Amino acid sequence: MGQALLSLGSNIEPRTHLDQAVAALRRRFPSVVVSRYYRTAAVGFDGADFLNAAAIIDSDLEPDDLNQWLHRLEAELGRRRGGPRFSSRTLDIDIVYFDDRVMTGAGHLQLPRPELEHAFVLGPLAEIAPGFVDPVRRRPLAELWSAHPDFGTLQAA
Repeated sequence: MGQALLSLGSNIEPRTHLDQAVAALRRRFPSVVVSRYYRTAAVGFDGADFLNAAAIIDSDLEPDDLNQWLHRLEAELGRRRGGPRFSSRTLDIDIVYFDDRVMTGAGHLQLPRPELEHAFVLGPLAEIAPGFVDPVRRRPLAELWSAHPDFGTLQAA
């Protein structure tokens, strides 16, 4: 059993897809904590605004198995892979943290997730897990967020 902190985002029918993703998480993982939804501009491409959120789950799956489960959920909700990395999507769910594990090197799953540098990832996570200590930076998420250049700019949707 491990605790996973997730980042969720969508810019195609975003409220519908995020609501469906949260419902699926709740069905699979009984105790789920979800942040508010935040509207943010697309990063890395011109596209519709995203709704972003964060969630905490207690997982009975190891990180790679959880990542595969999340990819299946994304596919069920219309996510198509294979196009440009930065593009519109129905759903994107990433494992940002899994307990205090650090995973780098081979494979596509990295922990902590490098996208933590973005306000749309860090802000929602700090909302629901302010005391969680980043295992690399050794600072709580609330402290990392308050030092972020975009601190205070996220708008709840």
